[in-house]
Amino acid sequence: MNEENKEPIRVIIADDHVLYRAGVKASLSSSPDIKVIAEADNGMHLLHLLKNIEVDVILLDIQMPIMDGIATLPEIKKISPRTKVIMLTMVDDNSMITKLMELGANSYLTKTSDSEIIHEAIKTCYEQEYYFNKLTNQALLSNLKQRHVTTPQQLVSQEAQLNDKETMILRLMCEEKSTKEIADIVELSPRTVEAIRDKLKVKTGSKTTAGLIMYAVKHKIIEEI
Repeated sequence: MNEENKEPIRVIIADDHVLYRAGVKASLSSSPDIKVIAEADNGMHLLHLLKNIEVDVILLDIQMPIMDGIATLPEIKKISPRTKVIMLTMVDDNSMITKLMELGANSYLTKTSDSEIIHEAIKTCYEQEYYFNKLTNQALLSNLKQRHVTTPQQLVSQEAQLNDKETMILRLMCEEKSTKEIADIVELSPRTVEAIRDKLKVKTGSKTTAGLIMYAVKHKIIEEI
């Protein structure tokens, strides 16, 4: 399909600061591939909107009155599991980032991120499920080191047996390659790559792609970032 004929990515901004919402909306308005379709000033308001609106990506502030982003995130995933959620905060907190990724967040940005980074995160999450950056990578690795003793027992006692193809695909996922790029490199169809990715989750006991990345680091499938 021609790039110009594609529907824009539908975005909702959930943040209690009117000026911040206005600034992000204005910066994204110059991008024809992204359309801000609604705004919310707290989690409760957002969840109400989701009952009537289909959205691709949500920019979700962590600190909001009435219902904050942390409480809202799992509810979003229940109502609209395909919707990607990018958490926004002023705080760079490794343990918080990991907790949010485990709850289903697709990326984590500080509110000081410029418009180009926000645009890139929205597009990448929409197309590839996750947007990993320096913040998320450091948090996942740091938290993994601190919590290795609480890793599920089956992963401690028995490392999953991955074949060469599975190992290569996992490495390429860690390098932030898209499904199509991986398919081209390993000479398989994108659908087959997706099937192998799902199989990897089952084999490693990972619920999310973030979990697969953590598994790859723990078992030295990739070098530390």
